[in-house]
Amino acid sequence: MRIRLDPWPVDIEGGQLALTPFEGDLIDIETTRWAAMPQRAIPERLRTVYVVDGKRRMESRVFVEDDHGAAGMGGFGAFVVGAVELCPHGTRQAQLRDVRASRILAHAPGLRLDPATLSPRDPHTGMLTYHPTPTLGEDQLAALSTLQGLMLDAEQQLSHGYASAVPQDEQDDREWLTALTIQDGTLRSKNLGGAVVGCVKTIQTMYLPPDRAHLLTDLKPGERTPILHMRYANGRVTRFIWYVRLCEATFYQHPMSGVMRLEMYAPDEPDFLPPIVRQVANLSGTLLMRLGSAAHKDPRAPQNLIPTAALEHAMTRSMGSAELVTRRIRAHIAQTYGREVVA
Repeated sequence: MRIRLDPWPVDIEGGQLALTPFEGDLIDIETTRWAAMPQRAIPERLRTVYVVDGKRRMESRVFVEDDHGAAGMGGFGAFVVGAVELCPHGTRQAQLRDVRASRILAHAPGLRLDPATLSPRDPHTGMLTYHPTPTLGEDQLAALSTLQGLMLDAEQQLSHGYASAVPQDEQDDREWLTALTIQDGTLRSKNLGGAVVGCVKTIQTMYLPPDRAHLLTDLKPGERTPILHMRYANGRVTRFIWYVRLCEATFYQHPMSGVMRLEMYAPDEPDFLPPIVRQVANLSGTLLMRLGSAAHKDPRAPQNLIPTAALEHAMTRSMGSAELVTRRIRAHIAQTYGREVVA
């Protein structure tokens, strides 16, 4: 018997390696030779990298009645998206960009509501305004689903707004890769044409067949697999994907420890591999090894990138203390109905 560890702590749901089989199609788009691709240098013309992430929080579930007698389930919620701007060559200091919280009062469809403004007792703590937002359904999870969707849309707009454009035509060579966006996690929304790469920390689905999966254990730090065109069985999601190794796995860990899956948007029927996608894949190993975290500082190392961890802290601060916000929601409701509560 041989036992090897999933590298992430047991309190992180699902761990790093779930390895659910993939149902869909894979096409060799870069090369038919299935072998490790070497680590490459970051080109000088790539001057800026943005690391984008989002965070959402349900702050209170509610039952809402409007002034016309209609009622339904809902919830107070907040989400924040933001970015870290950095130079991939290390010539300037990284800085936070566009870290701002938005708040919604998600409610069942058909209700007519005004924004809910929570005025603080202490003016220095700021005013909280929750904008009414109808949900698509009326079940208990509809408010959370609406909040998640708004966060993903905001992530999408931010990611593509920063990035270089990816040419959609083989003859279109006007755009160079000068700005790249790294988006934490899988790409969930539609393609807006930017050079956006999703970095998937947890390998929950094994996209590669058994005769190809062995390459993931053989990769050396900085190396990657060839780029593949992936399509889910339902045909609704297509991506360019590849894997890259950030660090060696220690002898007691699963041999795929330290491996990330990267993905970029792809057309349904790819006629060619956009040069920018190949450029991003070529530099991905070098860039991510520079940005990878250390195990003694982050339990999700090295996949939870240093800029991502910094951004997570900034986003949490931007939403404020969950306990204090919940107390202010209770006080607001009590004040609306003319009763005093101890906040």
